[in-house]
Amino acid sequence: MKASEIVEGWRNHILPPAKLKEEIKRVSKERLIICRFCPHNSKNKIPGALVEYCTICSCPLAAKTKCLHCSCPLTPAKWGPEVDEKTGLEIQSSIKKEDESNS
Repeated sequence: MKASEIVEGWRNHILPPAKLKEEIKRVSKERLIICRFCPHNSKNKIPGALVEYCTICSCPLAAKTKCLHCSCPLTPAKWGPEVDEKTGLEIQSSIKKEDESNS
């Protein structure tokens, strides 16, 4: 996972941009349903795991599923990006501008 994807995922988990909040919530819910049935979900491999994460990429699912231009690490992927690369860059730029204005 790229650093920008990690930042986007955690940012969208903790403080999602207002204009994308509902879309992030919807996308994450759909992806989590898929991930919860995946044998690579930590909860399915390690009973009692405190954090639900993907055992292939090691990403916490709370953040990974909220990154709009991320995809499942499996080949073939069980879910893909919701936005194209251009829109992903626009999201990153918007997050950066929002962070700067809040500083």
